[in-house]
Amino acid sequence: MDLKFDKDGLIPAVVQDFRTGRVLTVAYMNQESLAISLAEKRTCFYSRSRQALWRKGETSGNTQRIVRMTADCDGDALVVEVIKEGPACHTGEESCFFTLLYAQEGAQPFSMDALYRLIEGRKAEAKEGSYTTYLFQKGKEKILKKVGEECTEVIIGGMKGSKGETVYEIADLAYHVLVLMAEMGITVEDIRQELAARHVVDHKVKQETQSADK
Repeated sequence: MDLKFDKDGLIPAVVQDFRTGRVLTVAYMNQESLAISLAEKRTCFYSRSRQALWRKGETSGNTQRIVRMTADCDGDALVVEVIKEGPACHTGEESCFFTLLYAQEGAQPFSMDALYRLIEGRKAEAKEGSYTTYLFQKGKEKILKKVGEECTEVIIGGMKGSKGETVYEIADLAYHVLVLMAEMGITVEDIRQELAARHVVDHKVKQETQSADK
């Protein structure tokens, strides 16, 4: 497809978090910055205010590795899906889009990252009547006990062959695992990186040390 640059030789690029789908920023590319982005697999934009190229993270270190780039049906806009290192916004926010102008009542997009941040908030600041706060107050032993109990419930649901029950119990397990992660300072990103490092998913690899045949 032939891309359509505007009269100033620019094309808008919507930068999106590859893992969460969250829009991180909207910037512009010209033909040179687009070529650099594709060659280096890192975002490079054209600054309209400075009238110069700039590689994301060249001063802050908050780089964006390109996973996928697509053009819209007219070829006059891009979506750039990235895996980011650090905040996307110069203010330190994860995304440049953090100023809420309107939200339908009750509308709250769900993500594991958002749930984890909420759990972290309960750890940092106790809230009366909060079950999550209760777990943190009881400590790691209580949290581990709940993780064990929920594992058992998942097994029972699976053995019954009940999809609904199993989904419900897996959700309970996921929540309690996130609480354990927050208690131990393990982030969702830590888990993503560990999974990403395991390139093979169809080959069973035992994690525990195996002794030689005796």
